[in-house]
Amino acid sequence: MAQRAVNSWGRIGKPAHTLLSVGSRHASLPLPSAPGSTVLPHGHGRSYGDSNLNPGQSLLLTARLDRFIAFDPATGVIRCEAGVLLADILRLVVPQGWFLPVTPGTQYVTVGGAIANDVHGKNHHVAGSFGNHVDCFELLRSDGSRRLCSPTSHPAWFEATIGGLGLTGLITWAEFRLRRIANPWMDAETIRFGNLREFFALSTASEANHEYTVSWIDCAFGGPRLGRGLFNRANHAPAQASGDALPAEQHRSARRVPFTPPLSLVNALSLKAFNTLYYHRQRGASQRALQHYQPFFYPLDALRDWNRIYGPAGFYQYQCVVPPAAAADAVQAMLSAITRSGMGSFLAVLKQFGKPASRGLLSFPMEGTTLALDFANRGPALHRLFATLDAIVRQAGGRLYPAKDGRMDATMFQQGHPRWQDFAPFVDPRFSSGFWRRVMEQQ
Repeated sequence: MAQRAVNSWGRIGKPAHTLLSVGSRHASLPLPSAPGSTVLPHGHGRSYGDSNLNPGQSLLLTARLDRFIAFDPATGVIRCEAGVLLADILRLVVPQGWFLPVTPGTQYVTVGGAIANDVHGKNHHVAGSFGNHVDCFELLRSDGSRRLCSPTSHPAWFEATIGGLGLTGLITWAEFRLRRIANPWMDAETIRFGNLREFFALSTASEANHEYTVSWIDCAFGGPRLGRGLFNRANHAPAQASGDALPAEQHRSARRVPFTPPLSLVNALSLKAFNTLYYHRQRGASQRALQHYQPFFYPLDALRDWNRIYGPAGFYQYQCVVPPAAAADAVQAMLSAITRSGMGSFLAVLKQFGKPASRGLLSFPMEGTTLALDFANRGPALHRLFATLDAIVRQAGGRLYPAKDGRMDATMFQQGHPRWQDFAPFVDPRFSSGFWRRVMEQQ
């Protein structure tokens, strides 16, 4: 069977794959016949690195697993196939007064991918990660066996598959719980802060009364401007006595980056100009307004194929989490290293993870501070910066996010995810990924 080039969202290379389509949740897995060949479930391709790639091997495309099975508008319990996009769910449930319990920064991910990566959102301190709201799912293994996994039925497989990077088998369908909303609007506030000390103070003050908190941080400047940014906090808007109190819903049409430029548009000059303008985009120190949920949760979805702006060499995302006791010093050290390197990111996000524990053996979130940054692929110089950042994260007792990673080594992964040995026996012998082979290479 002919192979085709497939890239992840970071567009670092285009390794060849054999593409196998999963046509129905009731069908058996389409497996290659070659001895030692492996497969990997592949949804909408929004993972940044190689956790959703299986170079030289096969991908199980789940786009045709796109059916809703059941939805109870009275309780907010929904059951659907694993290839359903979060965007499709929102179109169905928001008009009926429901919303996703947890959502990442894009709505164009599948339910199977949300579980396999145990995605998190801006409300982790309240709701935890996506897997905390999953009631059950079906897991199809390469030997043809099917397991109904839940906290009470095959609970070990339930824990291994949440955050399990698609390695335990194919999720065919899942059932999870939504949260009530009164309308599509967010009561949102943006506050300008001048340094990391102010960020941590705002986070502490905001978490008790705001379901959603997140910050954009300026990592282009050092000195007195190091650690400045914009703090966003919000709640779902309450029901209004009069419909006139809410703004009219506006249709937001997405624009598209039409082509890949020959060079990255993200460089030291454009970064400093953008970050300066973005930091001063509002007139006052704070601004509060009603905002539709789409631009609040998914600002980058308004620009389709935005990953092309980094040029043909692509980009890496680096996302880490460090525990509370070390967070202030670690984030300060990372931002200092980034500004010294001159390879900053304008898509830099800083937020707090709360106490809710994740269910997955390999789940990324833990209590602490998480920093996510995009870097244009600049070859060895960038990897030297990554080595510096890795050392800071290791010393702080933190970890990196596998769904965003395309380069961490086995030691970094195994130290950051100490339950990997508990997870390894659950990996389906016919399933693998570029990421998994890389982080297991020293075994």
